[in-house]
Amino acid sequence: MTSQLVIFRPEPGASQTAKRATDAGWDVLTLPLFTVAPLDWDAPDPAQFDAVLLTSANSVRFGGPGLARYRHLPLYAVGAQTAEAAREAGFETIVTGDAGAAAMADRLRADGKHAVFHPAGEATRPFDENGLSVTRAALYAARRADPPHLDVIADGAVLLVHSPRSALYLDELCSAQAIARERLHLVAISEAALAKAGTGWKTAVAAERPSDAAMLEAAAALVDPR
Repeated sequence: MTSQLVIFRPEPGASQTAKRATDAGWDVLTLPLFTVAPLDWDAPDPAQFDAVLLTSANSVRFGGPGLARYRHLPLYAVGAQTAEAAREAGFETIVTGDAGAAAMADRLRADGKHAVFHPAGEATRPFDENGLSVTRAALYAARRADPPHLDVIADGAVLLVHSPRSALYLDELCSAQAIARERLHLVAISEAALAKAGTGWKTAVAAERPSDAAMLEAAAALVDPR
């Protein structure tokens, strides 16, 4: 495979996705739209929770020593990358799911969990919390990076967008830089991200699951639909 694949997620996630894509034979270009930095946060008393919910590996990367206070609790991780980061951080009881936060909330309810600690980013997508008491702490924040020049993207390239915020920013940049979207494919990590990416793309789809593997599968199908 020699088609160009463009990755817009921030580091260190961009490099991780780039390695997977390069190993799969893609010609990879990384253009991070955001930078991610830690925030000061106060760790609430672990005794008030019966589970931890992680929706991003960034919570582990930027949680610092405070996150270690919750290692004894069962941890529910959205995505294999998040689960692996949690395991490396010392969590032992880990439930992993790839269908997103809403599905994981269903699993928490099914397992009889009620008081959930959700260390997350400053901007977190909502999900149905009915039946759960969710306490959030903002551990990190994403800020828009300086606008990259999108005219370096090759005709026929596949663009990967890993969040609704990235999709919205990309939409704005394409309009501002008069990028011919009809020559480009787009794969979004979710339907929510796809809805923010604007229109006019050669093709635009959402991955079946919110994971790199599913996004790369969708990308490959767009350029080689056999």
